[in-house]
Amino acid sequence: MTTAHGSADGIVYRLARPEDAGAIEALDGSFTTATVFEVAASGAGFTLREVPADPPVYKEFPPEEHDEQGLGRGSGADGDARTYVALDDGRLCGFVAAGYAAWNRRLTIEDIEVAPDHRGRGIGRALMEYAAEFARERGAEHLWLEVSSVNAPAVHAYRRMGFTLCGLDTTLYGGTPAVGEQALFMSRPCR
Repeated sequence: MTTAHGSADGIVYRLARPEDAGAIEALDGSFTTATVFEVAASGAGFTLREVPADPPVYKEFPPEEHDEQGLGRGSGADGDARTYVALDDGRLCGFVAAGYAAWNRRLTIEDIEVAPDHRGRGIGRALMEYAAEFARERGAEHLWLEVSSVNAPAVHAYRRMGFTLCGLDTTLYGGTPAVGEQALFMSRPCR
């Protein structure tokens, strides 16, 4: 992936353009899961245990969460930030937004979403690799992201992409619709 434009299995990958903003906003990032991660925190650390969710958990993310991250602008390249999109037959089916911080040489994955009817096809992995290439260009040491403890499908996908758990915040979602969930932090080296 030496270029910001590519194609695989009919999916075209490129930097986001301003005209992609509406499609990014409209992308369905919801998920349903039959399991969640139960977090047990103690003074000595934390443990995770995957447990059944009965009934299954369905979760949607409100559009304002995207606005807070600046995704509504749809800009692909802005200094140390990049948004890459995946297009299937010209229709946006996924994106990743990432930002580089020089002080700790970290590339933060701000958001990554793949449309439900396109999941399981390697699109998320390909988008993550575009972000990793950007990280390497910037000299980043690792990729870092945050995911909710109820988003077991994403946790499993990130693990398959080489991410490992590196932290926990039991209070990050306080005062939000996600109150009661815990923020799991995951990272992977990018070299």
